[in-house]
Amino acid sequence: MQNKTRFGSTLESGGPDIAKPLAMDGNHDAHGLQRALDARLSPGNTDAPATGGAAAADLAQSKPSRTLRRFVKAAAGIAIVAVFGWLPLRALFQTSSVEAVVNSRLVTLRSPIDGKISAGASLAGDLGIVGEGTFILRVVNPRGDRVRLDDLRSQMSRLENERPSLVSKIASAQAAQKDLARQAALFTAGRIRQLEARIAEIQTSIEAAAARREEAAAAVERASSLIKSGSVSSVELGRLTRDQTIAQQTEIGARRRLDATQVELTAAREGTFLGDSYNDRPSSVQREEEMRQRAEGLTADVAHADAQISWLVGEIESERSRYISRSEADIKFPIAGRIWEVMTAPGEDVRAGQPLVRLLDCSGAVVTANVTESVYNGLKLGSLAHFRPSAGGPELAGTVVNLTGSAGAAANLAINPDALSKEPYRATISVPDLNDGSNDCPVGRTGRVIFSADTARKP
Repeated sequence: MQNKTRFGSTLESGGPDIAKPLAMDGNHDAHGLQRALDARLSPGNTDAPATGGAAAADLAQSKPSRTLRRFVKAAAGIAIVAVFGWLPLRALFQTSSVEAVVNSRLVTLRSPIDGKISAGASLAGDLGIVGEGTFILRVVNPRGDRVRLDDLRSQMSRLENERPSLVSKIASAQAAQKDLARQAALFTAGRIRQLEARIAEIQTSIEAAAARREEAAAAVERASSLIKSGSVSSVELGRLTRDQTIAQQTEIGARRRLDATQVELTAAREGTFLGDSYNDRPSSVQREEEMRQRAEGLTADVAHADAQISWLVGEIESERSRYISRSEADIKFPIAGRIWEVMTAPGEDVRAGQPLVRLLDCSGAVVTANVTESVYNGLKLGSLAHFRPSAGGPELAGTVVNLTGSAGAAANLAINPDALSKEPYRATISVPDLNDGSNDCPVGRTGRVIFSADTARKP
């Protein structure tokens, strides 16, 4: 306040005196005027320059440093303007999307059977990707139809119970067959010996008949020689002739019986029996044949039962598997993914085909983007693009794989493309680096898609 008062009084009283020294110093720049003014206002300040020549010398020395500082400030300003002005300008001239979001297809797991959700893994979701084949929940149908399975098991039990009886019958029939075969062999041997004895008897009868024939022939010959002398009557000669004929016929008959007996013996040795009072085979042989046929039939029945049992074993196993598949089903991850939506809970009754869980197919993550009409008309399938995440990080290279325009996109995407509402034209970009298996599955992350230079630029 004192300086201001002094300065005011000085100006009022000695204004021309102040102007005169300033004009005499010849220092007309701002620094010189400031120093001269400070000297007039503060006479006791020894640091102020005494004369205008000293001020001119200081001014000459400070000019290069002031010029350098001005140049550095100007360069820094130009750099700041270039950096913060070029980035928006560059973004203005880039061909890019208006909005973009990381998307993925959904896999819907449906119930294969009617039943109840009895158990399950953590249905609250998982922060990471769950591996393929991971168990998630189980559907149990306690009212599953098992009529056919029970029927097959009943048939199996019946055959298994009948088989020991058939085996026992086979053993009994085979034992009876052996006994009858032994009896038939004894009968055959006795029959052969009987026929051989009969042949011997017939041969003896033939020899006796031959002797009587020879005797009758000799008697006829003597009577024929004596009849001329009248010693033998004609009646006696006739009788002797008749005895000779009978003896001859008796011998012939015995030889015929011998031939028939030899035929019977030959047949008996071959296993066939000939006679007038019995069949071609004796009862023991016939019964032995019946036992053999019965044993063979029972053996065939056992083989058939074994075949049936073998078939039933496979059929029961198959039907058991079908029954288990109809009464119990484990729901597992068919792919490596992440739980997106759970549409059931333990204890809930579900129907076959009912959706249970929706999974994100993290191996097929894509980027859904909407663009302006001019950019969309310049895009084509296979065009190169880069996805720039809004959260920062490196740009990810990709390729345009689908152009749906205002028709949206496939309905099985996790995020409906209609949610991108700033522009009506939509494109799908495949970005392989999003599927690097890093247990991330970044569905829902936003960013921008920058298309390659050959894409039509916005007007």
